[in-house]
This record gives sequence, structure tokens and C-alpha cells, in this order.
Amino acid sequence: MPQLQEATETLHYSVGILATCAGALLLAVDRYSTAPLIHNTALGILLLIVAVLVGYTGIRKNSSHAVLFVNLCLTVSALWCGTGLIHILIGEKVIQDNGIRNALVPGYSAFTLGLFIIGVIGLIQMEIILAMIAFAISLATAHEIAALYDQSFGHSAIALSYLIVFFIGLYFGLGRVSVSLSKGKIIFPGTCLHKIDTYLKPETIKNDVVVLGYITNMLSASVLGCQVLGVTTNLFVGQVPWLWTAAVYQIVGSVLSYRAIDSLTATFFGLTSILKFAEGYAFLYKLWQDNQPFFPIPAPTVLAVLFFILALFMASKSLADGIYVLFFVSYCISVAAHPTGFFHGGAQGVSVAIFVASACLAFISLFNSIGSITIPTGKGIIKGFLIRMNALTPKSDNDTHSPYLGYSKYSDAEILAHACNVVAAFAITISVNTSTPLATVVLPWIIIPGGLLQLICGSISFSRGKTLESCAFILYSLIWIIWGLTRYGGLYGSTRGFGIAVGIICFLLFNGFVVIGTLFLNAAWFAFSLSFQLILISFLLDAINSNPFGYDIGVTIIFGLVSFYCFLATLFNQSFERPQLPLGRAWASLCGFGHSNSICPHLSSRKTSSVRKIAEIMKNGGTCGIPTDTVYVLVAACNRPDAVEKAYNTKKQAKERPMSLWISNVAQLEPAKHQLSPLLWDLMQKVWPSSISLVIPRGEWLNLFGLQHAEKYIGTPQSIAIRIPDCTVTTHLIDQVGPIAVTSANPTGEADTTHHNQVYAKLGNKVDAVLCDGPSPENIASTVVDCTKIETGTLGFFRVGLVPKSQVLQLFEEVRKKHLKGQSNDGFNEDETECSTHQLPEVTNAYDNINFIKDEQES
Repeated sequence: MPQLQEATETLHYSVGILATCAGALLLAVDRYSTAPLIHNTALGILLLIVAVLVGYTGIRKNSSHAVLFVNLCLTVSALWCGTGLIHILIGEKVIQDNGIRNALVPGYSAFTLGLFIIGVIGLIQMEIILAMIAFAISLATAHEIAALYDQSFGHSAIALSYLIVFFIGLYFGLGRVSVSLSKGKIIFPGTCLHKIDTYLKPETIKNDVVVLGYITNMLSASVLGCQVLGVTTNLFVGQVPWLWTAAVYQIVGSVLSYRAIDSLTATFFGLTSILKFAEGYAFLYKLWQDNQPFFPIPAPTVLAVLFFILALFMASKSLADGIYVLFFVSYCISVAAHPTGFFHGGAQGVSVAIFVASACLAFISLFNSIGSITIPTGKGIIKGFLIRMNALTPKSDNDTHSPYLGYSKYSDAEILAHACNVVAAFAITISVNTSTPLATVVLPWIIIPGGLLQLICGSISFSRGKTLESCAFILYSLIWIIWGLTRYGGLYGSTRGFGIAVGIICFLLFNGFVVIGTLFLNAAWFAFSLSFQLILISFLLDAINSNPFGYDIGVTIIFGLVSFYCFLATLFNQSFERPQLPLGRAWASLCGFGHSNSICPHLSSRKTSSVRKIAEIMKNGGTCGIPTDTVYVLVAACNRPDAVEKAYNTKKQAKERPMSLWISNVAQLEPAKHQLSPLLWDLMQKVWPSSISLVIPRGEWLNLFGLQHAEKYIGTPQSIAIRIPDCTVTTHLIDQVGPIAVTSANPTGEADTTHHNQVYAKLGNKVDAVLCDGPSPENIASTVVDCTKIETGTLGFFRVGLVPKSQVLQLFEEVRKKHLKGQSNDGFNEDETECSTHQLPEVTNAYDNINFIKDEQES
């Protein structure tokens, strides 16, 4: 497995560098001639393909502590994505003459500085290949800018810079070939990949894509900043690719930040992506109309409030981050303060400040991630102050991702989802001219936060086991997209139709189920879903042209305020242990499921501390539901007889399905070794750990585990099932607790539980804790093999589960052949010579006639 993982990492790293060099060669060939050798449309499409490959590599290497490599790949991917889109527009004659310079210069300016910063950090870290690639592409983009302003500046300088990148890639490729052919004996300097994954200390930076967020903020700020500084002459459709590229990569950064368990940064990137989509929409509008669009006040004002609150919470993590978010508060206020919005000098001036601040933080973040010397950012100052004041108790970094229904690869996205609903709700309070609906900038404030981002939040909620919340977010995202395009995108007009009303009624019915479901969640979610039901009613009344005066504005404001409270409460409760903003108790409950104090705690299996807590609970006589290599099981420590009896009574076990015994190592059976046959002992060592349970003869050795009076609950009077599971978490738990008594975590007669949610629902009020690990790796139980007559050559099957019968028989055959060849286990015999002369014939005779029972019922 380590070799396979290393080979995979090598492949991803190689694809990133070689794809970058392929894109550089493509641009070098195109730039060597004064007349482009490749048509702009074709060049743009090829650059987009290369951008996807490079971006894929950066995403796959994310969270591997290769911060420099990840950000280099994603930055180059964003550069060529925007460049490719602009070349397509040039090839289709959408951008011509001086517009080409106005389109390309803002993006090249941002990426020149961004890649230069990455190159500097690469030199400091002695990552020469990455540094040279970053410097070469940065130099090439700088030459591109010079050539756009001075026609006498030769394109050969640009091509030379790209050729440097190509030759670096060629050197790297030859180096990897030499490693492969020489089997690691010949390694070119700088091409060794082991250093890439280990040079960073994991504790120095947790979110690899923070720098990408800063660079894409530089990109959008550069578009507006170049205008106010006089670098470009106008803002037009040719700059939309840069803005929307920044927006898309901000969303990618948001999702990857959720993957890095950084909800605050993910929320910030999500909100900034809304601004970039809105900027692109405003520039795109001028393609159809010569006049500038009108910017209403509510949406940017609401965003300013959300950014301000987010800045307060981010300051508790890092003072520099909190101050940085305040720049976007100023930006939103400047947009709301003037009807021309992004086209006004105030917003453009703030963009220049955002550009400078983003560049500084990009450098600081990369520098702080590579060594022991760090630039102070005010990390922990506010948090320490709150702790000293004893007014608020911040959550530790390890507790901010406490599982809702178990482990997830993503942190909670509810903060961003509620914030998006706030923005979309207040955006639809604006009235538009039905003859020119697109002139009022409302559409991006609805379909982007309410639709696109909320759809992503719904997907993340689903991955966390929040099925109801996920359904609500996805349903609401569809409604915002459909209603936004219909009502504010010019598709609705002044006409009303029966079909629209029928569609809204369907959404009303769907949301009715959501409202009923929130009765089992909490009061805040019930108010949230119910107020959205009122908005749907206003949509229906508007569709039939019977909307009472002021009703739609009233219910929209109510929904916006409820969403804002949910946003604030979720943000507050995820950041602080106490006090917390109340969400209210559920108005209804299901048996065995809920949030009351009577329900057992659920702990993430991915934390060592959680396994220790489960172990302590079991040592103190508790019963727990835990994951295994097959399905979830209910367990108790064998040296706690009362706990074993409690587990048996909790399950209401049928006599024909007794509890089994699990161990973590065959060595735990050493005291009973002399009571077991050599063949059985060798079979145990051969098949374990695995999903195979062996039913062996019962004996006095069972008393060694401290079962006492609970011995009767394990196995039958004649036999007992025993197993070593092929699950790291389970065996680690057994190492701490000792042998455990096990039964399936489901009431007798019901299906096996394959998710901790099912254990929580069926036995949550009967067990002391549940160790959560998400869905089971398999949906079927273990294979139960009858070994009670193994010395007679008979092997039976009580149940054929995960491991097929043929595989068990094959393993048994291998053990049998070992004994037939005269090999014996001298651990069972005092005299090795006596064993070889007397015991071997008995073993041989035992296998003269081997009969495997194939009828499960008979066995």
C-alpha cells in the first residue's frame, strides 16, 4: 500500500509539471512568430484543456502539505483558463484592436506578481524546479504586458521564457525516466519527490488553498484597479473571463477549504465569489446595451454586514485575516453608495487596496508555511483575550469539527448556506423595470448565492449525514435559480401563466415535507423552512397576478431575518462552546433519535481521543456501538460481566444467535494455546485478521477473560465464535480494553446496521456511546466457519458472508498441506522429537477422507 500511494503521488506530481510544460511549449510556438501560428480560438481551447489538467493535479495534491506545488498548479491553471477564454473571444472577433490590451493586461499584472511571490518562496525553500517554473511564467507574463504596450518589443523574449519552462519539464521527465529505469539508483538533482510531501510541518498551515484565494482576489481587484490607475481605458466584456475565472477558482478554494475543515475561510471565499460573478455580469451587460447598469442598495449592503460579522470571527483566528476581510466590507459599502456600483471610482479605489493587501497576505501565508521563522499575523491574540475575559469560551481547533452524524471529509457548510439565503432574500425585494429587467443588477445576487453556492452547500451537508438539511438547501437552490431567471432574467415579462403556477405548487408540496421534517430538528430550522413556504406562496400569488400589496416584501424580509439569525447562530455556536445562541428544541421526536440529553454521545472514529473515550466507557462497564470491517456491532468488555449481560439484554438476543468473542491478536489466546489443536491454531494465524469468524469448541479457557456469570451469553454450551477483525479502529480499541463480547448492532430480526446513523436511531437510547465512521465498508456480515470438527477433516459453514466459501476452503487447504508435509507447531509440545514421531501420523490419518459440509442449514 505505501508503494502504491507513493506511485500515485508521483503520477500526480509528474502530470502537474509536464502539463505545465506542455502549455508553455504551446505558447512558445505561438509567440515565436509575429503573426500567430495558431488560430486564437484553437489556442484558447488548447489552453483550457491544459488548465484543466494542471488544476486537476493541484486539487489532487491538496491537503498533502505540498502548499507550494498546489498553489503553483492552481495559479497557473487559473492564468491559462482566463487567457484561453480571452483568446477564444479574440478569435470570434468579440475583442478587437485596443480591446485586446485592455482585456489581457489586468490579468497578466495580477499573475505576474502572484507567480513571482511563489517563485521567491520556492527559492527560500530550495525547491528549484518549482521556483524556476514560477519565475519563468511570471517573466513571460511581464513580457506579454510590455509587448502589448510597445509593438517593437519582440515576442521572442516571451517565447524564450516559455521555453525555459519547457526545458525544465524535459529535464524533470528525463529524471523520472532515469529513476524508473535504474530502479531509484540514478536520481537527477531536484527531481526527487519525497521532499515535496514532507518539507512542510502539518501544524504550520492547514488549508493549502488560502494563497489561491488571495491571488484570485488580486485578479479581480486588478481588473477594477487598472481602470482607476489609468492602465486600461475602459471596463468591458473582454475582462469578464478574468472575473469569472476568479469566481470559479474561489468556489474551488471554498470547497477545498471545507475539505481542510476551515469553515470560516470557506465561507469567506464563497461570499467573495458572489462579488466576482456580479462584476462579470455588470461588464457583460454592456455587450448588449451601451448604458451602464443600475446597482440597487440592498444586496451589497447585506453582503457588507455579512463580511463585517465574518471579520469579527476570523479575527479570533488571526488578526490579519480579520483586518483583511474589512477591506471587502469597505468595498461592498462603496458599491452600495453609488448607483453605478463597480463602475464608480470609489469601488475601484478600494480594489487597489484589496490588491495590495492580497499580495501581502499571499506572501506572508506562503512564508509562514515553510519554516520555523514566521511573520506575525496576530494569531491567537483575540482568542487569548476572550479566554482571559472568561466571557466567551472559544472552541479548540480540534473541536470545531465535532461530527454531527459522524466523520465527514468536509466541515459544516450551513454558515455559507444561510448567508446565501440572506443575500438572495433581500435581493428580490428590489423592483425592476419589466421592459429592461437586466439593467438592474439583481440577477447575480439571486442565482449565484441562492442557486449555485447553496447547491454546493447542500451537497456538502449530504456528505456529513445531514439529509434533511441537504434536501432543503438543494430544493431552495433550484427555486432561486428558476425564479431568478424567470422573474428577473427577462423570461417572465408582464404575462402570467398556468404552467408557472403549477410548478410553484409542486415546490410548495415538496417544501411542505421539509417543514414537517424540521419539526424533528429544531425550532430555528422550522421557522426557516416555514418562512420560505410563505415566500413560495408569494411567488404563486404573483404568478396568478393576485399578490396583495406588500405581502411579498413582508414575507421576504421575514425569511431574510430568520436566515440571518440561523447564519449568526450557526457561526457563533461553531466558534464558541459557551454561551451559545439558542436554536430551540425539536417540536417532535423519534424513538431512539434526537438531540436530548438521554441520547448517547457520538464520537468520530478518526480521532484517537474518541477511541480512548470509547475505551474508558467500556472499561467502566459501558456498552458501545462501533464500526468494523463489515457492519456495525454492539460491544462490551469481557472483563465487565455486567456490561456483557447488559449488551445481551439490550439486543434481546435470540438463543440461536449468541454473542461472539473478538480479540486483537492471536497472542491474547496464548494462555489457552495448550487446549487448542495445532491445526486450529495455524488456521487462526492464517485467516486472521479478516472477516472470518471461527466457531471453535468451548472449553475452560474461556474463564481466562473474566466473564464470570456472563459466560453463558457468549456462544453455546458446546462452541463459541471468535474473530480478529480486519479494522484498525476496532483492533486498536481491543488493544486498550482487552477481548470484547460482540453482537450485531440491531434488534433481533432486523437487518444489519451499515451506518452509525442506524445504530444511533435503533439503539441510541440504550447504549452508552457510538463510535461513528460513516457508512460501513461492506453491507454484509462476516463468514462464520464451523471448526468444531476440524480434527476429523470436517469444515462447515453457519453463514457465508463477506468472504466466499471457496476462499476459506483454499486457506484451509494451505494449512492442511503444511501439516501433511510434516511441519508442526512445536509450541504445543514439550518434546519436538516426540511430536514428529507420534503426532504427525495422527494428523496425516485425519486427512485421509476430508469431507466439507456444503449445506449451511445442516452444518
